[in-house]
Amino acid sequence: MNTNTEEVKKVLKWVWVALVVLAIFLAVETLGAFKNLRSINPSYNSISVSGEGEAVSIPDIATFSFTVSADAKVASDAQGEVTKKMNAILTGLKSLGIEEKDINTTDYSLQPKYIFGSTICSSTFCPPSRQIQDGYTASHNVSVKVRSTKDVGEALAVAGENGATGLSNISFTVDEPDKILDEARAEAITDAREKAKLLSKELGVRLVRVVSFSDNTGGVTPYYAEGFGADTMVKTASAPAPTIPIGENKVSVNVTIVYEIR
Repeated sequence: MNTNTEEVKKVLKWVWVALVVLAIFLAVETLGAFKNLRSINPSYNSISVSGEGEAVSIPDIATFSFTVSADAKVASDAQGEVTKKMNAILTGLKSLGIEEKDINTTDYSLQPKYIFGSTICSSTFCPPSRQIQDGYTASHNVSVKVRSTKDVGEALAVAGENGATGLSNISFTVDEPDKILDEARAEAITDAREKAKLLSKELGVRLVRVVSFSDNTGGVTPYYAEGFGADTMVKTASAPAPTIPIGENKVSVNVTIVYEIR
């Protein structure tokens, strides 16, 4: 009798242990299930809306480039001529209030200059012409930033009148482009928010929170003045200062906002 009772107690003990282990297992699985539910992508109960925004500004900065070059039989003469012309241009630019920090050298070079020498041909053979060094070419390239756009025409005239052999890459931008970008982005977000409110009302759902946000910034589109391409040359020293239209800069921003709904 006692033996049977001991066996029953052992069985009950193991049954109890099994139940405890099963309970722990189920608890762990339940917690994992809840965790998975929280990490599920809420796209099945969300709406996605897009918005567009634009901001326009009047440029307040102009930039352009120019080159001064000279040829001479002796290298130092070519360099001296370039230096003389460049100093005159820089003096004129600074007289317009353009600061030294806004005048940057982008390239300086001194290269041998060659010509093709004549050859004497016979009745049966004509030797190829050969290159003969014929002096040197010195070139100095400079980029200028004009912080008062009303002075850009005068700055171009100064460069041309004092020996610049090329004017190029003129463009107009704004000093603080991030402010324009922020303005366009804010307008795009407002546009998307209004669309989301209207859509939730039509669907009969409630907006809960923003799940994700992304924007596609178009950037600032600068205005490039017509008539000053890479091949433009200023040759008339007495030419009046050109009138340069500055146009406007426009920034476009597209945003996408995903809202959780209930």
